[in-house]
Amino acid sequence: MHDGIRRFAVIWAAQLLSIIGSSLTGFVLGVWVYQRNGSATEFVLIMLCAVLPEVLLSPLAGALADRWDRRRMLMAADAGAAVVTGALAVLLVLGSPEVWHVYVITVAGAVFGTFHMAAYHAMMPLIMPQRHLGRANGLMQVADSVKIAAPLLAGTLLVTVGVTGVVVIDLVTFLVTRVVMFAVRLPREVTRPGASAAPEPLRGDLLFGWRYLRARRGLFQLVVVLAAYNLFFGMSGVLVQPLILSFGSAAVLGALMFAGGAGVFAGGLVLSAWGGPRRRVRGVAAFVALGGTLLALHSLAPSPWLIAVVAPAFLFTLPFVQGTGMTVLQIKTDPAALGRVLSTVRALTQTATVLTYLAAGPLADRVFEPMLAPGGALSGTLGAVIGTGEGRGIAAIFLITGLCLVLLAPFAYLQPRLRKVESELPDADDVHAPPEPVTDPVTDPGAGRDVEAGSRTGAQADLGTDVARVAQGDSDAALSRP
Repeated sequence: MHDGIRRFAVIWAAQLLSIIGSSLTGFVLGVWVYQRNGSATEFVLIMLCAVLPEVLLSPLAGALADRWDRRRMLMAADAGAAVVTGALAVLLVLGSPEVWHVYVITVAGAVFGTFHMAAYHAMMPLIMPQRHLGRANGLMQVADSVKIAAPLLAGTLLVTVGVTGVVVIDLVTFLVTRVVMFAVRLPREVTRPGASAAPEPLRGDLLFGWRYLRARRGLFQLVVVLAAYNLFFGMSGVLVQPLILSFGSAAVLGALMFAGGAGVFAGGLVLSAWGGPRRRVRGVAAFVALGGTLLALHSLAPSPWLIAVVAPAFLFTLPFVQGTGMTVLQIKTDPAALGRVLSTVRALTQTATVLTYLAAGPLADRVFEPMLAPGGALSGTLGAVIGTGEGRGIAAIFLITGLCLVLLAPFAYLQPRLRKVESELPDADDVHAPPEPVTDPVTDPGAGRDVEAGSRTGAQADLGTDVARVAQGDSDAALSRP
């Protein structure tokens, strides 16, 4: 087995364990707050506390991931998160914590998590050989299925070991992750690929990822598509539990959430085995359209059997959109810039997620639910198709967001720079590529001439590429390339 694949498998397994622990803690804290006060607003605030630090701090975290040793940064972030979780455990042992304690702990944990993810996502594409990046991203998407399925396991643990027990499990996963990261040897080109270059001022680094993407129009358009996908998918994702509860019991909700998690899990496994479509941008567009169709089908009837089929099928497509899109970004981004660029991508896509948290509830409660109530403004038109009554306004949001995804797919593919980004932009260097054979020019007089000729040919090719980019209006990309 290739050393990079072995390292990836070990680190991924440890990180997956840590994600399980953190997901369980996050879920039980939300349940604890809701059971204490019965406030949906306070429940949503916890979700915002978990996401906002990533939106606000990702550019800084990415800049530091490209400046510092990425493994040490990841281990330090894990240690900080463990201290925060330990403080929560102490509060639980000494007495019942206040709700504001949970907010502070959630924010602090999310801050350390942001720096953790910046280092983790910057390292992983360099650990895995480039030709296997699609499979690696499939395994990374498997972690999302753990987050979706966390409520089922967390509910069982709440009954057996309680909130304190779940927090202790989370602390153990932090310890395992730290031991693994300390034990695994990583080459310098993975942990500090840009160490030989003089870093820019930090202020400039904070906007580097944005400038890098804007100078490469196809990559920027891909990020816009992924952010729009997050917005439309996230709107429905926030409302799927209220939709199910409008016609089903809590037991039905648990079963359907587990089925949805199984869909993501299966999609991640298939992507990791397959590696993704050969023409990745076309594959992203195709899976966005398929996912949009399945999302719209959620609205047809208030039936748990319908959701049991279309929800896992939709979530099966999720890894192919996000994982394949991420593969394109990784392949086209310089290794020394991965921290800054991927952190900017996360900030932009997570901003869309925050918008869904803010907009989904009011749109459902104040706009579509009244309009789809019996006698409402849309009861005779849209209501004749999807029905009226409790939950049908939420179903209308599923229909609209699904149709938006169906329209997003051809819109994305019709953008020339995005459609041709795989052929127009050169791939970043593969740090695992086998080295070229070295020939001694003393023993082989022709070797020096060959190298010199190759250098001239490469330089001419690069110049031709830059001229073409300027002609296409992409002058920033041409001027920014070394």
